Amino acid sequence: MRATAVRRTALAASAAALTLLATACGGTSDADKKDGKDDKGAGGGSSSAPKTPAKALTAAELEKATLAQGDVQGRKVTKAGPADEVPADGVEVDKEGCLPVAHAMFGVAQKGSVATTKRKVIDEPKTDGKKKSLEDMAEGEAGEAFKDAFNLTSTFVALHSYEGTAGPDAFAALKKAAADCAGGFTATVAGTPTKVASITEEKVTGGDEAAAWTVTSEDEGDTAPFKLAALRKEATVATFFSFNLAAAGGDVKFEVPAEVVAAQDKKLA
Repeated sequence: MRATAVRRTALAASAAALTLLATACGGTSDADKKDGKDDKGAGGGSSSAPKTPAKALTAAELEKATLAQGDVQGRKVTKAGPADEVPADGVEVDKEGCLPVAHAMFGVAQKGSVATTKRKVIDEPKTDGKKKSLEDMAEGEAGEAFKDAFNLTSTFVALHSYEGTAGPDAFAALKKAAADCAGGFTATVAGTPTKVASITEEKVTGGDEAAAWTVTSEDEGDTAPFKLAALRKEATVATFFSFNLAAAGGDVKFEVPAEVVAAQDKKLA
């Protein structure tokens, strides 16, 4: 992995992504739940908004429907803290139409939200049960071990309950913004700009409707991929913003966290 690329990517990464990386070093787990790997739902096509407004989940109901430790096999789930909060007016963009994408990246709810929960989901380190010191590793093993140590995907999950038709409207606005801003934009949070070079559509399923994208950031010529996904179940919208440090260095490719999306979909069903 190129150290320069990693350093530049870390500087260019959004505050949300930096928070995700920090989860690798610890966090407090929620109560254990059952494992969820169900992969159902409709693909992200045209909007399938309900004919009548769905009832918004209360704060207590939304908390119950939110991911907890044990819901996603091989991942650690922790509650987001005060440091993870970004107010709606704290996000600025150079292109107004791109604001829904920036809000989704930082877990910010859209107009009409009545309750929100946020979680951090990070891959557990993979191990074969064998531990070797650097001195005992054969040529090339140390490099692979170093790469594997950073090959962990972190996902910031925000769950928003909306009233009336605000949920379908928020989902539709995000899809439109992602299409309109495919050529990129710049988002600024707490005085730190993040340049989005491009947005390309990905595949994901879940809920009443779902959509996903690769959001590529750029800093001084170095690029790094993020994954952004969203699913709507009745009046509730979940967004998922993922980052992988090894992928930022160009050593690996990582996909939309389908198992995380599926687990959240299952809890909303």
